[in-house]
Amino acid sequence: MREYLLTLCVTAAVTYLLTGPVRKFAIVAGAMPEIRARDVHREPTPRLGGIAMFFGLCAGLLVADHLANLNQVFEKSNEPRALLSGAALIWLIGVLDDKFEIDALIKLGAQMIAAGVMVMQGLTILWLPIPGVGTVALTQWQGTLLTVALVVITINAVNFVDGLDGLAAGMVCIASAAFFMYAYRIWYSYGIEAAAPATLFAAVLMGMCVGFLPHNMHPARIFMGDSGSMLIGLVLAAGAISVTGQVDPDVMKLFSGSERNAVHQMVPVYIPLLMPLTIIAIPAADLILAIVRRTWRGQSPFAADRGHLHHRLLEIGHSHSRAVLIMYFWSALIAFGALAYSVNSASMWIVLGVVGLSAVGLVLLLLPRFTPRAPRWAEAFVPPRYRRRRAAPAPGAAEGAGSAEDAASAEAADDEPRAPVPVGVSGGPGVPGVNGATALGARSRVPRG
Repeated sequence: MREYLLTLCVTAAVTYLLTGPVRKFAIVAGAMPEIRARDVHREPTPRLGGIAMFFGLCAGLLVADHLANLNQVFEKSNEPRALLSGAALIWLIGVLDDKFEIDALIKLGAQMIAAGVMVMQGLTILWLPIPGVGTVALTQWQGTLLTVALVVITINAVNFVDGLDGLAAGMVCIASAAFFMYAYRIWYSYGIEAAAPATLFAAVLMGMCVGFLPHNMHPARIFMGDSGSMLIGLVLAAGAISVTGQVDPDVMKLFSGSERNAVHQMVPVYIPLLMPLTIIAIPAADLILAIVRRTWRGQSPFAADRGHLHHRLLEIGHSHSRAVLIMYFWSALIAFGALAYSVNSASMWIVLGVVGLSAVGLVLLLLPRFTPRAPRWAEAFVPPRYRRRRAAPAPGAAEGAGSAEDAASAEAADDEPRAPVPVGVSGGPGVPGVNGATALGARSRVPRG
């Protein structure tokens, strides 16, 4: 565990330290596209954050190769080299896209090629544990097609959800933390060395996200771009493929005893089939809804719009930070809920806990934007946004004078919830049309009439 934590810390440190120089390089290189209609940020922000994340990946793998225990992963398996080869290819395509805006079909082809490169070097699904059937060996073509499909779906799911500051990096970090705990349990508890590469991939992926998040939280100073979102999607898929298709369920010796006991004991084996889906559950749902929505409108499935889940949260009335935190909450609930169920599937408390937290999440999801107001005596100790606004004095009135009724009505009006301004709609007389970030971000400073 110490070596995994050391690898995570080195990856995070390298990513964090390189993100600042990469930001300056992106500005000089002109990788700062103009704000589009579907964007929510207010000013041009440099991309190419994936450069720092890729070098963090390389640093983490290099350190792990020189550690006493993790060095065995590189000696007994070719999966780390396969991951690095596919990551280098997909990262290069992402860098070119961040600078020159490559066509979507070209990127899709590059994703399939990167997955094929990993398959050629041994990172592929060999068999699947199917409930009621047992372990089913896959042919070479079946394993290749399934591996490529999982890689492409995961990459695009992560890429689709990368729409708010810190959203994609945070969600992938939460998912990789749950995946690390699962893979480490398979490796340590059952003594299966084949799960060690997946554990290493999850630790490195956590380091990449943790190191990049301080630069990417709202308001973001740099975006990861496609060079980062496709990269972390590939690493996430590689870990899922490694622990799903490379770990032989027969090694766990879970088929002894009665049929009912065998079913319960086989839950840790079934979870690899579900864990990749739970990891990308939120991004995958967003991806499916986007494809259906765009196809229904007669648009290309790759056409950009403002109908993603995070855009819907902003339209409901949530602030930028709250929308991100809500997405974090649901990602953690799904990923760690599946992890807890794999540890003890017979516990009713786990099911009740997941149901209870889901109810809390629904309340938070439907809760409109609300900023609590501190009492008068506590205003000096809280930020300005939590203070009550003073009523403006009437024209011609002496300074400091005012009507108590006007002040009370102003405070009452200030406490009323405000409806979000629709995207692209003028805010009224004197308020020009605003983009999504302005309409759904900070509060308007235009006096209310």
